[in-house]
Amino acid sequence: MLSKVAAVQMVSTVDVDENLATADRLISEAAEQGAELVLLPEVFAVLEGGPMRQYGEVEGTGKLQDFLVGQARGNKLILVGGTIPLISRPGKSQSDAKHTIEDGKVRAACLVFDSEGKQVARYDKIHLFDVTVNDAQTEYSESHSYEAGSAIATLKTPLGHLGLSVCYDMRFPELYRDFFKLGVEIVTVPAAFTAVTGEAHWESLLRARAIENQCYVIAAAQGGRHNEKRETWGHSMVIDPWGNILVSLEKGEGIAVADIDIDYLNDIRARMPIREQQKL
Repeated sequence: MLSKVAAVQMVSTVDVDENLATADRLISEAAEQGAELVLLPEVFAVLEGGPMRQYGEVEGTGKLQDFLVGQARGNKLILVGGTIPLISRPGKSQSDAKHTIEDGKVRAACLVFDSEGKQVARYDKIHLFDVTVNDAQTEYSESHSYEAGSAIATLKTPLGHLGLSVCYDMRFPELYRDFFKLGVEIVTVPAAFTAVTGEAHWESLLRARAIENQCYVIAAAQGGRHNEKRETWGHSMVIDPWGNILVSLEKGEGIAVADIDIDYLNDIRARMPIREQQKL
């Protein structure tokens, strides 16, 4: 059965309202093309330009979450909301003090909303980007602003079984192998890869995760020049379980729309049953 999915690519700024207007336009374009699931890029609404805490929301309420709810409901699609800053950890009672992050940090949270606008999943980015890159910014230290998540997140949808990940997670294949063992069929990767690391590794990492786990990978990226120091790689794409790139963008705003077929995935897994054959 064919299902249509879309990855949204943006060049976000420090202007939240401008970013939301861009996301609104691109989500609408994807919906007009028949997308049943849309993935936004990492930091789609709030590009790091100062303390992230000032934009942080409690799970279940706030401007950014209201936007995502409205987009999912209004366009009648599953929306994987890139990442937004949340000041509360996952939990049944968000008013409970133990769920509030007290040290000025936030979680990079990926929230998923169904076609009725109901939140159906949350994943907090586990692997934080604390690295030195040979570019104008040089030092990246997400742990200064973010608290790492600690739990994986999957959910079953009408399109297939989803596994949620974010950007730097891609370099840690153990997460995706856990998805594979759980039967995940579609992996989402909102990202903001730097131009340097993206040119070197972006496509290779995405294709590797798709091939070794026999799954679809939907990757939505930031792509372009954000300021004098920050440039991201773009090249949002959708990859099938055989490692074929079904659609890919260059840089700049846009949407990457493709059909996915779970029957095709099941055929690959039946013909090459690596999950059953794995020894280690």
